[in-house]
Amino acid sequence: MLCAAGCALFCAGGTPAYAHTALQTASPAPGAKVGPDTQVIALTFGTLLKGTVPKVSAAGPDGKPVPVGEPVVVPGSTVCAAVRGLPAGVDSLTYTVLAVDGDAQTNRFLFQVTEGAKAAPVPAACRGRRLPSPPQEQASGFLDRPGTVVAGASAATAVLAAVVGVLVVRRKRRGGTALGGDDAVTG
Repeated sequence: MLCAAGCALFCAGGTPAYAHTALQTASPAPGAKVGPDTQVIALTFGTLLKGTVPKVSAAGPDGKPVPVGEPVVVPGSTVCAAVRGLPAGVDSLTYTVLAVDGDAQTNRFLFQVTEGAKAAPVPAACRGRRLPSPPQEQASGFLDRPGTVVAGASAATAVLAAVVGVLVVRRKRRGGTALGGDDAVTG
């Protein structure tokens, strides 16, 4: 009897910390068929670590990111985020949430976007809330990669500085002095 009680306590103590942060409901739900006019993503968790906001992202069937606004946590451990432009096909939704023990847990599920289907329902907790708009879509190509604008500007600045430096050195070598050539200053 004592052995059975010890085993029960041992097993109960091994319950994962993420059980409290487990996803309870989602809109769109895993495996759901929704229309491309879906405007809100909503995820409801058991309990969220106080003061944290889960990260939410979406991708189309080609793996390209879909614009998602900054998530907002509303009462009841529901996270709401505005979304724009869900492409037709099998899309994915990825979320990262902090467990009570502080460990980050990332999960992903798939749903289908079909022309003619109804938009995913907006849960009552998200209705009437001002959600941050999704970012504007970036131009395709070189600027899609994070940091390329800053890196490009830095490289352009470095090249410009090098050119100016070379011109200054050449001018000094030609003229010998700031007054130019063999001119001498007498007092």
